[in-house]
Amino acid sequence: MASKGAGTTGKKKKVTTNKRSVLFIYTLIVMGVLAFSAMILYNLVKLSVVNAAAWNDKAAQILEREEPIEPERGKILADDGTVLAANMYFYVARVDWLSKGIKRDTIAPLLPELADSLAVFDPTYTSAQWYERLRHDIREIQTAGDVRAKGAENGFTQEDMDKKGWAKVNHSYRLIKRKLSHNEFKRLQSFPYFNLGRNSSGLYADTEIDRRKPYGSMASRSIGTVEEKDGEVHGRQGLESSLDSLLRGTPGVSKKIQVTYDIISVPKVDPINGYDVTTTINVGMQDIVETELYKMCHETGAEWGTAILMEVATGEIKAISNLELNPAISDDYIEGSNNAVLGFEPGSVMKPISMMVALEDGIIVDGKPVADINSPIVTGSQWNYAGSVIRDPHGGVALSPRQIIETSSNIGMSRIITAKYGSNPDGFRQRLEQMGFFEPLDCGISSARTPRFHKLGNLQRDRVALTRMAFGYSTEIPPLCTLAMYNAIANDGKYVRPRLIKKLSRSDRPDSIIEPSYIRPQVCSPENAAKLRTMLHDVVWGDRGTARKWLQSDAVHIAGKTGTAYNIEEGTTVYGSRKRLAFCGFFPYENPKYSCMVLMLGANRGAAASSGLVLKNIALRMYARGMLNNKPDYRGNDLSDNRPTLHAMMDGDAYKRLGRVLGVRQTRHIVNPTEEAKGSVPNVTGLSVRDAVRSIEDVGMVARVKGHGRVKSQSVAPGTPIKRGSVVVLELVN
Repeated sequence: MASKGAGTTGKKKKVTTNKRSVLFIYTLIVMGVLAFSAMILYNLVKLSVVNAAAWNDKAAQILEREEPIEPERGKILADDGTVLAANMYFYVARVDWLSKGIKRDTIAPLLPELADSLAVFDPTYTSAQWYERLRHDIREIQTAGDVRAKGAENGFTQEDMDKKGWAKVNHSYRLIKRKLSHNEFKRLQSFPYFNLGRNSSGLYADTEIDRRKPYGSMASRSIGTVEEKDGEVHGRQGLESSLDSLLRGTPGVSKKIQVTYDIISVPKVDPINGYDVTTTINVGMQDIVETELYKMCHETGAEWGTAILMEVATGEIKAISNLELNPAISDDYIEGSNNAVLGFEPGSVMKPISMMVALEDGIIVDGKPVADINSPIVTGSQWNYAGSVIRDPHGGVALSPRQIIETSSNIGMSRIITAKYGSNPDGFRQRLEQMGFFEPLDCGISSARTPRFHKLGNLQRDRVALTRMAFGYSTEIPPLCTLAMYNAIANDGKYVRPRLIKKLSRSDRPDSIIEPSYIRPQVCSPENAAKLRTMLHDVVWGDRGTARKWLQSDAVHIAGKTGTAYNIEEGTTVYGSRKRLAFCGFFPYENPKYSCMVLMLGANRGAAASSGLVLKNIALRMYARGMLNNKPDYRGNDLSDNRPTLHAMMDGDAYKRLGRVLGVRQTRHIVNPTEEAKGSVPNVTGLSVRDAVRSIEDVGMVARVKGHGRVKSQSVAPGTPIKRGSVVVLELVN
C-alpha cells in the first residue's frame, strides 16, 4: 500500500528583494558626489581662471607688503663700561589650561607639589594659598571652556554666547604677576607638572622688552627715560632724548615670501642697531654724591636738592643727582626734575664770576686797581646808588677785593662793577657774552638752558638792576653753568666744556671718541685765576669767611663760595621766605681735581651748613676711598709689616678669634657707635675718617680732622651729651 502523499510535490516559497531601493540610494549618492565634484570644479575654475587676476592681486599685495623691523636700542654705560640703561628681555609666564595636550587627570595629583614649588619661587602666596588659587582658577577656566565648546556644538556663535553672559575662555592665564628673567622662566619650567612640556602642561611665556636701569634711580634724570609712540620707542628725557637718533639706530624692512604651507616674513633690509653710549658717570662717585645729598635733604627738610661733580681737567661730569620730596611720601625723596640745568637766581655764588670780569677788565675803584686784591676799597654797611639803598650785613668801612669775596659783601661787589659799567649797564652782560658765558654747553643733557640776563638800557632802574646782577639777583643761571666757571678758575682759566658723553660704540667696537673741548681756551688769565682761587680759599679758611665754621678739614682743603637767594613764590613776582642755598667750589685746593656745585631749596640751615656740608662730605668720602690720587685711609698702621692691625667691632671675643684666623699681629676692639646711648657722642676711635665723620655728623655735630689714617682720639669723650653744632676734633694716625 503506497504511503500517503508519496507522489505529492511542495509549493515554492516567494522571495522578495530591495534591489530597486538600493539602486536608488546608490544613484542619489553618485549624483551627490558628482554634484559636489562639479561644485569643486566650478569653484576651482572660478578661482584659478575667472577670478585669477583678483586673487593674484591680493596675493601680490600680501607678498609685497613691507613692515619695519625695530633695531636694538643702544645701551647707556658708565665711564668704566658698567651698564646704566639697556634693553632687557623679560618673560610673562602664562598657562593655557585648555590646551589640547593637557590630560586633566594628571593635574590634580601634581598640584600640591607644584604649589610647594611656586611658594618658594614667589612667596606672595603660601603653599596652601597657591594650591587653592590654582585649583579654583583651573576649575573655573575649564568649566567655561566646556560650556562654550558644547554651545558651539549646538550652533551658538561666540557673539551669541557673549550676549547670554557665558564666562569667556581664558587661554592666557597669567601665573606670576611679575615679569621673569630668562633663568627664572627656565626654573619655572622645571617644576612638577610644568616639566611635562609645553603641549602637555600648557605653560608658555610672552616675551617683552623693557628699558631697565640696573642701578635704579642713580643719575636717573640725566640718563633719561623712553616712551613708545606709534609702535616706535623714543627717548623722553635726558640722554635718552638728546641722543635718541643714535641710541635708536636705523629700522630695517621685512618682506613676505610664500613657503609650502604658509607666508612668512624675512628681512629685506637688516636693521642697524643703535650706538652704545659711554658716559662720564662714575658709579662710585655717583653713589657718594647721591648718598650725601639724600642725607642732607633729610636732615634739613629741603624741598629739593641738586649736586654736580665734575673733573677739573676734562670737564667730565662724574656724578649728578637731583632729589625732590616724594609727593606720595612727604618725608622721603626721589629722583626729580633736572634742576642742575634749569635757571635760578644764584645769589652770592655769582660774585666770583663778577670779580673775574673786574680782574680781566682791570677795573679801578676809587683810584685803586681791583687787581691789587689786598688794597682796601670803601664799602660800608649801607650804600645809596641810583636812588636805591643796598644794605650789607657783611660790609665794613674798607674791604679789599679779597675780603669782599671772603665776607660776601654786596656793596663791595656792586661798587666794583658799577665803577666801569655804571654808565653802560648792559656792558656787563655784553662782557660776559664775550667770555662765552651764554653759549650753549652742549653737554649731552637735553633741556639744558643757558644763563639769562636781561638787556639793560641806561635808565635809573637799569643801573639798579646792574648792582643786583653783580651779586646774583635779577638773573637766571643754571647750576651747571656756574660750576663751569668755577671749574675754569680751578683750571688756570681754561674754560672747559662740561660733558656727559665719553664715546660711542657699536658691537663693542669704539666708533667715536669725544675729546675734551673748550668754550674758551682761556676765560681769564692764569694769574687772575690764581687770585680768584685765593679769594675762594679765604671763604673757607679766612678769619671772616662765610664757610669757615663748617667746611674746614685738614684731610681735604676745600675752596668755594656760599650763595643765598630768596625764592620767588610760584605764580607771583614776590619773594617769599624760602631760600635757595648754594655752595660751589673745588678740591683739593692745592691741586684741584674736582669741582662741585650743590643747590638746595628750603633747607633749615645756612648755605655752608647745608649745601656746603654736602660738598665737604663728598670730598671726605672720596678722600677716604683714595679717589683724590691719595692712598686710602683704611690701610694698616705699620705699612712695613705685612700683618696689619685688625680693628673690629664684633661682640665678645669674636674679634680675637678672627685675628688669629687672619694671622694679624694685633687686634683692637672698637665700640660700635650704635651701641652708645642715644643722645650722646659716639665712640669713633679706630674708625676710618669716612665712618668717623659720618658718625659725628649724623648726631648733628661738626667733625674736624687732623692728620691721616684712622682715628686715634677724639676731643669730646664718648657718651658725652650731644650739643648740636659743636666741634669734635678727630686726631688721625697712620
